[in-house]
Amino acid sequence: MSRLLSIRREVSGLWAGGTGKSLIAIALGWGLLNGTRMIYPVLLPNFSDDFGLTHTTAGLLVSIIWLCYAIGQMPGGVLADRYGERKMLTASVSFVVAGVGLVLVAPTALALFVATGVVGFGLSQYPIARITVLSRLYPDRIGRALGVTMASGDIGQTVIPPIASVLAAGVAWQLGLGFVLPVLCLTAGIIWVTLPGRGTESQNVDTVSREHAGHGEHILYILRALFKRKFLVVGVILFLFIFVWQTFSAFYPTYLTEQKGLSSTAAGTLFGLFFAVGVVAKPAAGVAYDTIGLRRSLPVVLVGSIVGLALLPTVEGFWPLSGVTVLVSTMLGSGAITQSYLAETIPGDIQGTGLGLIRSSAAMLGATGPVLFGFIADNGYFDEGYVLLAAIVGVSTLVTLLMPRE
Repeated sequence: MSRLLSIRREVSGLWAGGTGKSLIAIALGWGLLNGTRMIYPVLLPNFSDDFGLTHTTAGLLVSIIWLCYAIGQMPGGVLADRYGERKMLTASVSFVVAGVGLVLVAPTALALFVATGVVGFGLSQYPIARITVLSRLYPDRIGRALGVTMASGDIGQTVIPPIASVLAAGVAWQLGLGFVLPVLCLTAGIIWVTLPGRGTESQNVDTVSREHAGHGEHILYILRALFKRKFLVVGVILFLFIFVWQTFSAFYPTYLTEQKGLSSTAAGTLFGLFFAVGVVAKPAAGVAYDTIGLRRSLPVVLVGSIVGLALLPTVEGFWPLSGVTVLVSTMLGSGAITQSYLAETIPGDIQGTGLGLIRSSAAMLGATGPVLFGFIADNGYFDEGYVLLAAIVGVSTLVTLLMPRE
């Protein structure tokens, strides 16, 4: 009974003051965008057949979407600070619609890569604006609110890729990707209507930012504010997490079919399971962060994925692989912790810019993962690659110990 009352209290807190509608709109957009992005791994065999891609070039295709996603976050943060989150979130969804449309009509591999870059750039405009608007709407519950939206991303990643796989197998890969277009268009409209316009607080942020602008002073101000041990350590942790997560998700369906002998349907189910666990893991991680902080919550979140990744090469069969997949997926809670910490600790007048700089830097480095892993797989070391990922997660856990005690 007490647990039920606690849940009701949390829901009431997130819904209070009319903020719940904005939270739902933001979460809806985030879920659809993440689900759209994760259509790529399940369609890689189709892209390989139609455009003649190897594991390495297929990995490069995934790296392109992540690289453009990374590069765009820094300007996305600056634009969010300047023009407001509602405009940027709506523009983000609109760019993804345009990019997906270009992918559907791509006549060559080069056109496919360029169109994929447009999708990645569109995706990049959403995450910073999402975090900054939530930090204002929920100043005392940022971990919980961010955990909810991140969980919605996992719902999208759980539901949308299997639908895409079925449509691609039954009709054509173009339908497997294109079915999201009308839903994305509707979502852009919902975000524009639901989110508040620029308020007094956003205008104040702009005013403070302009006071630091001119003759490079604003850049120096940003660097002085961010060049601190705590931000550098969290940046490294974020990079290592992004590297592992992007690499794992890019090739897991292919690995399960080629190395474990599963059908594409079974592989898609396990791929969906990976994200389904995140629906629970991310809000739980957000609550843990709000309660005990980063230093103590992050190692607990990461330990399961270390074990799961290390066991993966030795496990066979659908149900044992299901258990390993659940272990690996616990790492998805990491983002709710690190990004909540950044949202709380970066100075408010450069919050969007600072988040964009740290996330862009970490994500650009992390985007190298899929193409490097594809090269490893092409050279016959698919299994060893996952053991290497387990070691990298272990390193990120140890890096947590470098965080200053506050």
